[in-house]
Amino acid sequence: MTTVSILQFGGSNCDRDAERALEYLGIDAERVWYEDGLPEDADGILLPGGFSYGDYLRAGAMAARAPVMEAVRARVEAGVPVLGVCNGAQIGCEAGLTPGAFTTNASARFQCERVRLRVENADTPWTRAYDEGEVLSIPIAHGEGRFEIDEAAYDRLVEEDRVLFRYCDADGEVTDAANPNGSRGNVAGVLGERDTVAVLMPHPERATLPDLGGTDGQGILRGFENGA
Repeated sequence: MTTVSILQFGGSNCDRDAERALEYLGIDAERVWYEDGLPEDADGILLPGGFSYGDYLRAGAMAARAPVMEAVRARVEAGVPVLGVCNGAQIGCEAGLTPGAFTTNASARFQCERVRLRVENADTPWTRAYDEGEVLSIPIAHGEGRFEIDEAAYDRLVEEDRVLFRYCDADGEVTDAANPNGSRGNVAGVLGERDTVAVLMPHPERATLPDLGGTDGQGILRGFENGA
């Protein structure tokens, strides 16, 4: 059975949600305090949402410099699947696991709402449960979710098919109106150099249990099985 370590920092607050969602899918999960280090038998690593270190300096910046992230990088090189969600996505970018950065929403306010995502690349561990172009409904909850990246690096992401999801409308059209935070190119999630590493701002763990109003996020979390 796949075992996923959910890495907790001071201020993480979506770790229990992630644990419950993974176990609902039959994926063994354990919450791991960052100072205790990563278990040797971890088949996957999830960086959960929240407000690590109170989002001081920049969201995710302090957690990205914790010693445990060196171990995360080593596991990435070994092919271990790593998923960063919301604050975990910010940590992943700050740690250099994925390119770009997440900064203050264009609205300059915290936004908590259900959004639609278009699957851009269905040939990754995190998206094989979907079809390319499929529209998902998944919640967001962030104040610093605007994806920013320089033009050359953005072009490289597109050329290498490393954009996982874009914010879209109900018909799958990528429009300014469907972009909740002003992200460049409506980007909601990206891959690292390896397709076993991904970060996204929307919360798939909040769209996994049927009693939460939708299950569109299940396929993303099943990436731990597909990428192991």
